[in-house]
Amino acid sequence: MYTAKQAHMVRDKIPDADLTIYYTDVRAFGKGFEEFYNRVKGENVNYRRRELDDPIKVEQKGAKAVVKAKGHPDIEADLVVLAAGLVPRNDSKEIARILNINQSADGFFLEAHPKLRPVDTFTDGIFLAGCCQSPKDVPDTVAQASGAASRATDILSKKKLEIEATIATVNEELCRGCGFCVEVCPYKAIELVEKDRFGHKVLVAEVNEALCKGCGSCAAACLNQAIGHLGFTDGQILSMIKVLGEK
Repeated sequence: MYTAKQAHMVRDKIPDADLTIYYTDVRAFGKGFEEFYNRVKGENVNYRRRELDDPIKVEQKGAKAVVKAKGHPDIEADLVVLAAGLVPRNDSKEIARILNINQSADGFFLEAHPKLRPVDTFTDGIFLAGCCQSPKDVPDTVAQASGAASRATDILSKKKLEIEATIATVNEELCRGCGFCVEVCPYKAIELVEKDRFGHKVLVAEVNEALCKGCGSCAAACLNQAIGHLGFTDGQILSMIKVLGEK
């Protein structure tokens, strides 16, 4: 749509300009975008469709640039503009690792839920706004930034924050410090710390209660069954199953 906007601006400033746009697919998804697209086409802007596997060639011919596209006549142009697609920054993977946030298949940062938590990430206190999440125009970016600011204000306005009640807990006597729980925790809520046990220094897992979301990944990975959940011990769960079976 930015290409259509630029073509419209050129037509406004240079009424007799010969404008041609080569495209593979046009998706006018936003409010009023389809109407604007049709308006630009009605301003004598030539839209020429090309297949993705048929690259456009640009060759120099004196002061002109010759544009060659399969299935279309060659064009001698004064100016050729490449409408490049938007891609994530090169350091986005490193930022995602530092902040412990997820990325989509195309490399953009991933929200916690597209409808229920569109500006939240899986790490509390980190919110998304703008093109770090996906390509956006200015109105969508401003709207999302307002939502992210509102979510941040909601946290900063509270004197105390509520955390998950069902969090992981470690039985230090059973823990052997293998570190499997540290590797599988998606919230980086577990670390190995050095403790004194019978006069010897040993490594045991320790849960950061403020970061833990009680997902259960650590409990499933623990080889020694040293990690459980508050309020959901094996004995409690088995008792619930027994009662359900009796009914």
